[in-house]
Amino acid sequence: MKRGNKITAALFFLYLAVLTWIILLKMQFSFSDLDHFRRINWIPFAGSVVTNGTIDLDEIINNLIVFIPVGGYLGMLKPGWPFWKKVCPIFGLSLVYEILQFVFAIGASDITDLLSNTLGGVVGIVFVWLISKGLKEKTNAVLTVVAAACTVLVLAFLALLLVANR
Repeated sequence: MKRGNKITAALFFLYLAVLTWIILLKMQFSFSDLDHFRRINWIPFAGSVVTNGTIDLDEIINNLIVFIPVGGYLGMLKPGWPFWKKVCPIFGLSLVYEILQFVFAIGASDITDLLSNTLGGVVGIVFVWLISKGLKEKTNAVLTVVAAACTVLVLAFLALLLVANR
């Protein structure tokens, strides 16, 4: 693996760790700090995303946004893979998160989350593909620098949130 790909892979795994902390631990440091409930919603865009009779678009958009980097990293690390082969691990990761939330009773398992997470990953894949049309062989180098900068900003933001909410 090239040096640039090693950096990209390291950033990807760091992102997955932060994503897991956000999704499963709800930005807490222990399971005991979480509200424990177990619920499954099998009806897309119903149930947990409906508040006062209207769809809560914020939750759907947030789920989409947090999975865009997953698709982006897969697009960068596996440029030769066909589209469907990049989407499958995104869907699988989201499914694992939903199952773990149910098993550990740490949130609602929701088909809408699964769909919006997967769509976010697809957006990331398409974004990298579009960027690669313009940047050609420089794509990974440029996007790795952008990803590193974004990672530093996100970690700083999360640290600020933690300090502010103590």
